[in-house]
Amino acid sequence: MQEKQLTFDNRHHQLTNDQVWTPDSQWLVFDLRPPEASFTSQTVERVNVHSGVTEIIYRATEGACVGVITCSPQYPERYVCIHGPENPDEAWHYDLHHRRGVIIQQGLAVTLDACDITPPFTPGALRGGSHVHMYDADGDYLSFTYNDHVMHERSLAEDLRNVGVAVPLRSVSVPQRHPREYNGSHFCVLISTTTPAPVPGSDEISRAYEEGWVGHRGYRKKNGEWQRRALVFIGDTLAADGKKIPEIFIADLPEAAADYALPGAYPLQGTHDRMPSPPAGIVQRRLTFSRGVALQPRHWLRTSPDGSRISFLMADDEGIIQLWTLSPQGGEPVQITSLKHSITSVVNWHPSGDYLAFISDNSVMTCEVVTGHCRRVTARSARSPDGEAVVWSPDGLSIAFSRIIDGWRQLFIVTGELLPEPPFAG
Repeated sequence: MQEKQLTFDNRHHQLTNDQVWTPDSQWLVFDLRPPEASFTSQTVERVNVHSGVTEIIYRATEGACVGVITCSPQYPERYVCIHGPENPDEAWHYDLHHRRGVIIQQGLAVTLDACDITPPFTPGALRGGSHVHMYDADGDYLSFTYNDHVMHERSLAEDLRNVGVAVPLRSVSVPQRHPREYNGSHFCVLISTTTPAPVPGSDEISRAYEEGWVGHRGYRKKNGEWQRRALVFIGDTLAADGKKIPEIFIADLPEAAADYALPGAYPLQGTHDRMPSPPAGIVQRRLTFSRGVALQPRHWLRTSPDGSRISFLMADDEGIIQLWTLSPQGGEPVQITSLKHSITSVVNWHPSGDYLAFISDNSVMTCEVVTGHCRRVTARSARSPDGEAVVWSPDGLSIAFSRIIDGWRQLFIVTGELLPEPPFAG
C-alpha cells in the first residue's frame, strides 16, 4: 500500500462523509472548516490526487460561509454544499435553522431549497436549514437533514431534526414577504415524521438523521417487487423505561417526481404549529429492535450498491463498536467484524459492494463483507486518522481520508493492495 499526502498548507482541509470524489477519481472536494466544528469556511475547493494542484470551486460573498461539499456521482460535474446566510446579523446567522443547500456548476451557485417562513407557507419550500446534501446514484435527487426555523421559534421542544428529499420536479418560488426568504431550484419535502414525545415502546421517533440512499437503483422488497428509491435513517425511539434508543428506519419513496407534490394527511408545507409532512404514501418503517445503533462515532447509514445490505455501527456484547449489516427488508442484524478495537469512523462501501472501509486501532482498514476478514491499509499511527471521512474512489483503487499533521488537518489517499487477505482479525 502507498499512503500519499495531498495538502500541505497551514489550513484545515475537511472532507464530507461520502461523495467527495469527482466521477473520474481524479479530484477530491473539501472545505476549510476547523476541527472544532465551527462553520467559518469561505471557499469550497478541490485537489488533484496526482498533481496536488488545488482549485477554488466557489467563494462565498457578503459574509456568508460554505462547507460540507459533495460531488455528483455522474456527469455533468456538479457540486452541492451548505451555504450560510449573507450579511449575517444577531437575529439571522449561521445555525441549524439558517442554512441552505446550493448546487454549483461551472462556478455558478444556485440555491437548492426555497425558504418560506411566513404563513401561508409554500408547498415545495422549506422553513429552515438543510444540511449534508447527498446525491442519489443518478445525480438527480438529493437527500438532506433538516431543522425548522418556524418550529424553533415556536418551541424548542418542537425543534426536531428530520430527513428530506430535493426532487427535480420544478423550481419553487415564494412570495418573499420576509427579507430572509428565497426561491429554490428543487421541490423539497420531508420524508420522516417526528414527535416531541414518542410513546414509550412504540415506533414513534423524536429525531431522524444520518440518512442514506438505498442502493444505486433501490432494493427488492419482500413481495419481489423492486423499490426504485428509498432512504434509510436513524430514528430516536423511546424505550418503556424512558431510555432513548437509536434504531434504523426506512422510507420507500415514489418513483415519479410528480408524486412528491401530492399531500398526505397533513400539508406538505406545514402549518404555524406543525412541521412539514411527507407526501402521500411515504411512511417510515422501523427495521431494528436492538440495543441501539452507535452514536459515537458519528456515522451515516450506507447501503451496498445492489441495495441488499445496510451498513451501520453497533456495540457487541463486550462494548466494542463493530460493523453490522441489515437487509432493507428487515430481519436480524448480522455482525460482520469481530475486531479487538472499536471502529472509530464513518463506514463506506467499495464500488463492487464486496468490501467496506473504516478506521480502527489508529489505522484505515478494509473489510470483506462475506467473511469479515479485515486488512490494515495504513500503518498504525500514534494519533488516529480523522473519523469524519473514509471514502473509496469511484474506480475502487484508492481511499481518501485525513490526518492532523503539525496541528493542521491534511488530506491523504492510500492506494495499492487494499482488499483484505485472511486471516487478520483485529
